[in-house]
Amino acid sequence: MSRERLRPEQFCSLKIKSVVDGDQEAILNKEQLQELQDLYEGSIKNLQQGKLIVGKVIKVDSDGVLVDIKYKSQGLIPNYEFNQTELKKLKSDSDIEVIIENLENRQGTVVLSYEKAKAMRVWESVTKLFEENKPIEGTVTHKVKGGLSVDVGIPAFLPGSQIDLQRVTDFDQYVGQTITANILKLNKKRGNIIISRRKYLHESRSEERQKILEGINEGQVIQGVVKNITNYGAFVDLGGIDGLLHITDITWGRISHPSESLKISETVSVKILSFDKETEKISLGMKQLEDNPWEEVDKKLKVGDKIKGKISSITDYGLFVEVAPHVEGLIHISEVSWTDRISHLSKRYKVGEEIDILVVSLDKDNRRMSLSVKQLETNPWEAAKELFKVGEKIKGKISNITDFGIFVQLSSGIDGLVHISDISWTEHIGHPGDQFKLGNEVEAIVLSVDVENKKISLGIKQLSEDPWTTLEKTYKVDDIIEGEIRKIANFGAFVKLPNGIEGLLHNSTLSYEQSGKKATDLYKIGDKVQLRIANINKEERKIALSSNLEGKSFDKPTTSKAPRKTRSKEPRSATSSTDTKIKSSLQIALEEAMQKDDSSSDK
Repeated sequence: MSRERLRPEQFCSLKIKSVVDGDQEAILNKEQLQELQDLYEGSIKNLQQGKLIVGKVIKVDSDGVLVDIKYKSQGLIPNYEFNQTELKKLKSDSDIEVIIENLENRQGTVVLSYEKAKAMRVWESVTKLFEENKPIEGTVTHKVKGGLSVDVGIPAFLPGSQIDLQRVTDFDQYVGQTITANILKLNKKRGNIIISRRKYLHESRSEERQKILEGINEGQVIQGVVKNITNYGAFVDLGGIDGLLHITDITWGRISHPSESLKISETVSVKILSFDKETEKISLGMKQLEDNPWEEVDKKLKVGDKIKGKISSITDYGLFVEVAPHVEGLIHISEVSWTDRISHLSKRYKVGEEIDILVVSLDKDNRRMSLSVKQLETNPWEAAKELFKVGEKIKGKISNITDFGIFVQLSSGIDGLVHISDISWTEHIGHPGDQFKLGNEVEAIVLSVDVENKKISLGIKQLSEDPWTTLEKTYKVDDIIEGEIRKIANFGAFVKLPNGIEGLLHNSTLSYEQSGKKATDLYKIGDKVQLRIANINKEERKIALSSNLEGKSFDKPTTSKAPRKTRSKEPRSATSSTDTKIKSSLQIALEEAMQKDDSSSDK
């Protein structure tokens, strides 16, 4: 823009008669000069740097907004100092407030700022509102760290904790909304404004809250809006005050979470159950708006009735079945089947499935009903005592194998248990699966029938006579027998005798008799060996064996041992072989060795 030269006639009616011609200058008298100076000073008195003035919009285009402030040049304000709404409102010849940043820059034009003028006016307005403790309106522009940025004429910060009365996690829902808030802090020097919508809502609702509290009575039915949902219930806004709608007061039926019946922002009718004026706590109820369906349930249902119901939910401990609107009963897992062992009900039933049930018990006051599926059929265990007599021989297929025994199916749904200790009289069984397979048919003897606890004990070894009862007739101490190595343990070897009974050849005996060797050094499983019976303990069902075929038994008379010196230097007689106390194989071997030594010394 070219530089414009000031002419006196632009500011006054003074007519200059002399004409500037060439180097000739116009000559003014003192009065004329004074008038000209007064006019000039008066025109620029209000045009000072940093001052707020009102200008006229000349035009608005893509370059910016051209403003006339009645100065020698016009100012061009960039478009970025305006938002879209403000730009649309600006028209030619409309007034606009601006700040003079510079009366003349290097290009000779005036520099104006709308943004700073607006901020100045806003700061004045905001400061006045802050001093008078009045709220301010603004538009949420975007989300920032820890809260929201709100345009109140200038950017203001709304902390996340001050957005609402309740905790807010989704800040984006407020972007673009016009909100009203109180001013918490103001720092013009730093350009900081902190506002609180929470404080404004709390104060604005306090009067409404007081009016509502005065008009609330127990038993009153009012409408509210679901504000928040938790695991234990929902908070309902009654118009400035919140009440708690507990999960147990939502419906007469059973729900696992309030969200099954309610949604946030949903308008609901509730009944005031209780109201504490001191704590301002209000308990609400929805189900109380309807008649209690349990009041008439005993007239429609009786214990022993066979009815149909729909499964409403499945738990680890049973099934909840709806037998009437909002009336549910429980089928405990133990009431599903007489015989089947059920671990996962969801594998057998589905929610919404209709089933036949029997009413077992009914408690109207506590709203409880016990139902049963298995009692629709005859209990097969009632006939078990007549079908299976103690001592009777039975046949059945193996239905299950465990560490402690095998289960044998006796009839449909009834199994008997053969405990591992009742499989064999003689063999030491580590696991029943080593000898039996699922589906194998076995014979057994019924040992006991417990109908009440649904247990039948069986025995396989009882099919034959107990060999220990006739052991005295078969074997005696010092008898030489031929046996088979059945098992080798870290303490010795188990040897199967001809009659099926197993004896133990202990390592302590072998170590003495075989120069420190153990069973693992001398034998293998399946080896046939000749051994001597060193001891028989019928009560404990144990037979001690010895590899010394020529040794003598400890229960035969033996000669007295030579006197042995003790600390008191007094002789002590040897222990007789007729000692009734049971001795170990090592003791027996030591005594036999000492007896041999005594015999040699006597000779």
